[in-house]
Amino acid sequence: MKTIILTLNNFAKQLDNIALLLVRFVLAYGFYKPAMMKWKDISGIGSWFESMGYPFPLLNAYLAGITEVLGVILLAFGLGTRIISVPLLIVMIVAILTVHFANGFEAGNNGFEIPLYYIIMLFVLIAFGPGKFSFDNFLKKNSAN
Repeated sequence: MKTIILTLNNFAKQLDNIALLLVRFVLAYGFYKPAMMKWKDISGIGSWFESMGYPFPLLNAYLAGITEVLGVILLAFGLGTRIISVPLLIVMIVAILTVHFANGFEAGNNGFEIPLYYIIMLFVLIAFGPGKFSFDNFLKKNSAN
């Protein structure tokens, strides 16, 4: 029995980098559409932000759009993963507080379910990094030589 448990643990340990890669890809995919929607009508997003009482609404629309576009690119490649995860986390917190929370939890009602999942995945990336299959790891290995 002990051998089976050790074998399973060793197998599971091999999956950690694949799991981190998949988390990065899911997040990059999830931020892609909102990022593109912002850039297609950034002034409309600024007006929407203004209607919700955001300070400096157009500036915040640009900041959110830039953060999401950079997030898509950097998460997909695993470059600056921990760094970009922090502003993306802030974007998700603001989205929950200003848009989603009033709609309850469920995603089908535009609730905060999906942004909450993104926050959890971003925390995972902050805590564990991008994993072995990333430019961050490649640069780390090459800088050590």
